[in-house]
Amino acid sequence: MNAPVKDLVSPTWTDVGAVSDIPVRGARRAPTARGAIAIFRTGDGRLFALKDACPHKGGPLSQGIVHGHAVACPLHNWSIDLATGEPLGADRGKGCAAVVPLQVREGRILVGIG
Repeated sequence: MNAPVKDLVSPTWTDVGAVSDIPVRGARRAPTARGAIAIFRTGDGRLFALKDACPHKGGPLSQGIVHGHAVACPLHNWSIDLATGEPLGADRGKGCAAVVPLQVREGRILVGIG
């Protein structure tokens, strides 16, 4: 007899605001039931979401400077890849910011929690 297959956990999608609320090459902090999330908008208009804590010392990534597809932590200038949450350059392999699933529906930003 085969063992039952466990259901994959689907995220609960939470509306955190309009795309127009995020400035180009900027970020906004979105409080959620699972902690603060940083939503980033790059110069080419792409959106990314990470847990709002640098893997180094927990600095607020939402207050960092967005450059290309990365953000510089405001505390110690670590550059974090927005797609992977990985530090770049010499800091690679020293931790990772949690990536949060994100989708856009009708101009609204939804993040996947859970």
